[in-house]
Amino acid sequence: MQETEREELARLMKALGHPVRVQIIEILAAEGSCLTGDLSSRVPVAASTTSQHLSQLKEAGLISGTIDGPRRCYCVKPEALEKIHRLLGRLPTCCPA
Repeated sequence: MQETEREELARLMKALGHPVRVQIIEILAAEGSCLTGDLSSRVPVAASTTSQHLSQLKEAGLISGTIDGPRRCYCVKPEALEKIHRLLGRLPTCCPA
C-alpha cells in the first residue's frame, strides 16, 4: 500500500471512529437518505451532537447533504464506502508466525 493510500484510509477510518457515526452510516446505507430530524430521533445522542457527527462524516466525504429550506437530507456516498473496502482489501489478511 502506498503512503497516500494509508493516509486516506486512516482519514476515513477516523471519520468512522465513533459508534454513532457508524450507526448513521448504517441507517443511511439501509434507507438511501434521511432527514436530520429523523436521524436525531434514531441515534442515542442529542440533536446538536448528531449534527456534529453529520458534519464530520460530510467533511470526510462519506456522506453528502442537501438543504431544502429548513430541512437537511443526507445520503451515503457509495463511492466512499467502496474506497474503504478497496483500501482495507489491500491490507495483509494474516500475520506471519
